[in-house]
Amino acid sequence: MQSKDGSSVKNSRRNGRARFSFRIVAVLAAFAMLSACDVERRKSDSELGLNPQQSAGRKIYDSHCDRCHEPYSTRGKKGPGLKGVFQNKYLSLSGLPANDERVSDIIRLGRNEMPAYSQILSSQDVQDLLAYLHTL
Repeated sequence: MQSKDGSSVKNSRRNGRARFSFRIVAVLAAFAMLSACDVERRKSDSELGLNPQQSAGRKIYDSHCDRCHEPYSTRGKKGPGLKGVFQNKYLSLSGLPANDERVSDIIRLGRNEMPAYSQILSSQDVQDLLAYLHTL
């Protein structure tokens, strides 16, 4: 029943809003917990045991590769994840041999949706990048 001032309608609306707000908060909290499980603190070069060439390669990776490739995961972003890229005999998408020569060609010349970096990276940059990729 409703009182003369309409308080039961107001209370009903208030309770409905509270339940809706609680549901939104619960969904956001669940999402945060799920996504937090996949987030890991970025390790320093020294924690990873990188030598100076590998550290230089990591900086190049961060500048040019990270936006499309996950370094420490096989799950990709726009391109494939690169964890263990040199641990397999063949590259996951192309089926090409997983060796310095083929990976260097892909970096310099591009492939499918990956742009070419021959005009951006020097041959030393490519060597540094390969040294870093071997640590993944």
